[in-house]
Amino acid sequence: MAEYTAAIRGLERSRELGATHLLLRSDSRLLIEQLAGRWKVKNPTLQRLHHEARSLIKGFDEVQLEHVRRERNVEADALANRGVDEWLAGEGASWERSAPSPRLWEPEEEPR
Repeated sequence: MAEYTAAIRGLERSRELGATHLLLRSDSRLLIEQLAGRWKVKNPTLQRLHHEARSLIKGFDEVQLEHVRRERNVEADALANRGVDEWLAGEGASWERSAPSPRLWEPEEEPR
């Protein structure tokens, strides 16, 4: 969900800035392969986010999708972690993790 949300926010901001051609890079192979249409999106929440991202992508003249292997993304990962740590130390200090949604994390029951 985090990867899709980040991609959506990036697509929205790019549109606001007037971009027409875009290179979307992510260390999430799942995100890139799903957005490229090579992998199916089975999770209902990801299906909604996928639809939103694909709708935004249609608003650009050209969008390239590129998977960046995690070992080549160390600096960006460190910056993201630093941002989360700073948020938790300040504005997000009162944030508490909620219980995961059963729709996302619990296996579906077998049909009887």
